[in-house]
Amino acid sequence: MLPPQPRILILFNPFAGQAYNLKLSLENAADIWRRHNWQVELRPTKAPGDATIQASIAATQGYDVVVAAGGDGTVNEVMNGLIGTKTALAVLPIGTVNIWARELGLSMDLRRAATAFLDAKLQQIDVGKAGERHFLLMAGIGFDAAVTAIINPQEKKLFGVLAYVKQAILLAWRFQGISTHIRIDGKRVRGRILMLVIGNSQLYGGVVKLTANAVVNDGLLDVCVIKGSSMLVAPLRLLSIFSRRYNRDPKVVYYRAKRVQIRGKKSLQVQVDGDYLGYTPMNFKVVPASLWVLVPSSADKSLWGSRE
Repeated sequence: MLPPQPRILILFNPFAGQAYNLKLSLENAADIWRRHNWQVELRPTKAPGDATIQASIAATQGYDVVVAAGGDGTVNEVMNGLIGTKTALAVLPIGTVNIWARELGLSMDLRRAATAFLDAKLQQIDVGKAGERHFLLMAGIGFDAAVTAIINPQEKKLFGVLAYVKQAILLAWRFQGISTHIRIDGKRVRGRILMLVIGNSQLYGGVVKLTANAVVNDGLLDVCVIKGSSMLVAPLRLLSIFSRRYNRDPKVVYYRAKRVQIRGKKSLQVQVDGDYLGYTPMNFKVVPASLWVLVPSSADKSLWGSRE
């Protein structure tokens, strides 16, 4: 439980999404907490990576909660500064997709989202790690990371999810599966890979559950491997995923694991929580019970295991 007068720091990305009047909207949300004796401070981030530094400092200064006010990229930065500390992560959604906020069942209205946290509970969850970068939601390898790499930041700000859809359609016509060697908890998986998603949570892109069985406190990551030579067959693969009939489609393979290693003669691009990270070869692993989060009662109950 939070103390009677918790110390809250809101870190906000002044350039997230289409959030004009951002400071005023956040102050209105913060006032809801202040009326319940929460001690709330707002602070803007100044550059990429700054939210991680500020969150880490806030943890050493004894803040109870650091709130990421922005998109999933801002949430990822804040989370990376709180790993292994007693300071909890919360979120106010003002970004492009807001996947973690959707997993928590939050309204996209900031005042309603703030109200939902008044009866929230503290929970300890796992995170993933891709190379040296932690991720809260998922890591994507292959096609989706290639799309992320070519997204124009201005188009993303103006058009949101549609910017991803546009680039995905343009890239799909020429994208080819790459022969890749994967080890999932030591088990070898080979073939031409179109895309691989390593999920800590369930939602992908805010609407699709590619890793539908993921639980955030089970000490495991969920791995969905989509094989094939061309993205032109992707609709068939997605049909298997939507219907959760992984066992009926030999080109879609689902695992649960602690470690994933990806190698190959050709590199695959990698993104984490929607931000481009780099190329394979890369190692991925779960970091169990390493992050405290503030969870409202509206959160998707299927995300939580027996330790809730």
